Amino acid sequence: MSEVQSIQWFPGHMTKTKRKILADLKLVDIVAEIVDARIPQSSRNPVLKEIINSKPKIILLNKSDMADERETVKWINYYKENNIIAVPIDSKNGNGINKLYVNVREILKEQIAAWNRKGMIGRPIRIMVVGVPNVGKSSFINRIIKGGKAGKAEVQDRPGVTRQNRWFTVGKGFELLDTPGVLWPKFEDPIVGEHLAFTGAVRDNVLDIEALASRLLELIMKLYPKAIGERYNIDVETNLDGYEILKAIGKKRGMLISGGEINTERAAIAVLDEYRGAKLGRMTLEQSC
Repeated sequence: MSEVQSIQWFPGHMTKTKRKILADLKLVDIVAEIVDARIPQSSRNPVLKEIINSKPKIILLNKSDMADERETVKWINYYKENNIIAVPIDSKNGNGINKLYVNVREILKEQIAAWNRKGMIGRPIRIMVVGVPNVGKSSFINRIIKGGKAGKAEVQDRPGVTRQNRWFTVGKGFELLDTPGVLWPKFEDPIVGEHLAFTGAVRDNVLDIEALASRLLELIMKLYPKAIGERYNIDVETNLDGYEILKAIGKKRGMLISGGEINTERAAIAVLDEYRGAKLGRMTLEQSC
């Protein structure tokens, strides 16, 4: 069994972001926390939870098109039992996006009624969008504003792109406040950091890429035992560790260097890229039950 890597990553701008979010909370009515549907718990930042505190919130399970549909339903029920509304969305294709408006109005129905009684009919509902890097926050905002006059959020498939707060007018009577992604100073549970690394929320260049891919392969073998063999057309024994599976993949793909040695680094990059692109199938690495 490969060892879990200790991952620590907290760039200076993250500290400023935390303070800015805390200051801007008074400007909004509700917080929309975007998480990765494949790792719903690890992609929920406890620092954000602490900052948001009692402010109304909704969870958007993004990248639900890449997650196991059955597990997503279980997570929605789990959050419901904890008095949190969670909505599965696919920012790239727009699936589920419109459910945000309906659910936000439902969550804030008492507040909206109070505004109406005060003559503030039609007051825009202000939503702060938060999330860790690379959960698809910018893709979500680009989809929801549909390239309108507000402009587009910058989208790149790497963590830490959005670095300043920006407002967008969306839908009928809604305003969105975008914030940079926030990671936390220390992962108390190394598994959390590892899961974030699997999905690309932590930069690959700070990691042992081969160890990371080996750990991912072991987890996939545990949760979706047929997926590796089907994707790479190899016979995978259940007692093989991740590194041995990685070597088998490299050999099958002809990833060799001088002397016939298997290029496990190249194989590791391929495995991570293919997992992140859902080429291994729809998978949820954190299962609620």
